[in-house]
Amino acid sequence: MEMISSCLVGRENNEIANSITRLELNPWDLRLLPIVPIQRGLIYHKPQSQNIISHLKNSLSRTLNFFPPLAGRLSATHHDDCTKSYFVDCNNAGAEFTHAATASISVSDLIGPKYIPEIVYSFFPLDSLTNFEAISKPLLAVQVTELADGLFLGCAANHAVVDGTSFWHFINSWSEISRGLKNISKTPVFSRSTKPVKVGNHLTPRPMVETPPLLRKVFHLGKERLTELKNKANSTGGSDKISSYQALAALLWRTITRCQKFTNMNMSSSREIYFALVVGARSRIGLDEGYFGNAIYTAGTSTTERELLQNGIGYAAVKINELVKQQTREAVMENFEDSENRAFIRKLPSFFIIGSPRHDVYGNDFGWGKPVAVRCGRGRDIDGKITVFAAAECGGVDLEVSLAAEKMVAMENDTEFTAALAH
Repeated sequence: MEMISSCLVGRENNEIANSITRLELNPWDLRLLPIVPIQRGLIYHKPQSQNIISHLKNSLSRTLNFFPPLAGRLSATHHDDCTKSYFVDCNNAGAEFTHAATASISVSDLIGPKYIPEIVYSFFPLDSLTNFEAISKPLLAVQVTELADGLFLGCAANHAVVDGTSFWHFINSWSEISRGLKNISKTPVFSRSTKPVKVGNHLTPRPMVETPPLLRKVFHLGKERLTELKNKANSTGGSDKISSYQALAALLWRTITRCQKFTNMNMSSSREIYFALVVGARSRIGLDEGYFGNAIYTAGTSTTERELLQNGIGYAAVKINELVKQQTREAVMENFEDSENRAFIRKLPSFFIIGSPRHDVYGNDFGWGKPVAVRCGRGRDIDGKITVFAAAECGGVDLEVSLAAEKMVAMENDTEFTAALAH
């Protein structure tokens, strides 16, 4: 791959009235400082235009008019009590924009193989950079890689500044401006407490856990299969409140647990099996849907391996449904006010679901058609990371799964899981 150019792209208009100049990080933001940026990539067939790179730079600059923090820099204020507080200085230092090309790689090379090829991860910027290490570095980076017959648009954003909802809000807005719109359909909301939250000088990257080489694969469930899965979970769980997403999470909880048991026969059936859920807070506490920043936290539940595997999908789905119901406004605010992060999940789940089917991925038409696929960056390799995306067709979902090779093979041959995938 040839790296053709790299530059910083600032806001087109640095004098916009009422523009935000400083954004304090709140407890939800601060908890994500030790991890890595969000990395997502969109794959397109080759555009007809000959000026794609300059067009994307110009439209990015115009989009940053509406998102000043993403053109800024992470900064820290040091206090006399040996603590510090973090904020975004909206100084228009610019987002990073890299133009690359590889004539030897085609779209089919990226989406055709059974497993996601390693070359994909070279198309993402800000690779392996921890969020709090990004002091005075770009908070947003874009790498546009021209393929033999397509385009890979790799985007990365500091996770202490955006969650998945804010990330896709920006990408959706950029695609609107790129198509020629003068204004974006949803205005970001930056209002939040202006009181800095102090933290100690203890921030270190989350320790890397030794993992075997991982395989990554995309599995697809169509709308009809999701409906069948939801109906089965409700009927066997004696409920009518279980959602498609909860039923899917229950299926994955059971599947990954079986895969672990299959690859380690010495595991006890009485061991505790933990499930962690990323909870969205916006609707639960009345935040504007355009709230810019992190409005997520993690909650969990557990059961024994024996109970999880012997009681069927309905049992697991009811456990997850009960966990979701516990996430009341009071629970959300208690979590938010826990500035010392006592509420953060400390037990290690057997897998972790991130992403959401609610994010608009395939609507990102920059003026030359919708994407043909979406891919994640490597981030920190985690055995058991599952990213959920809305599928290209309405109502379906795609799962990007990262697993150790023997677990992946077990998942591919798991009877319950493959039955849910069947067309």
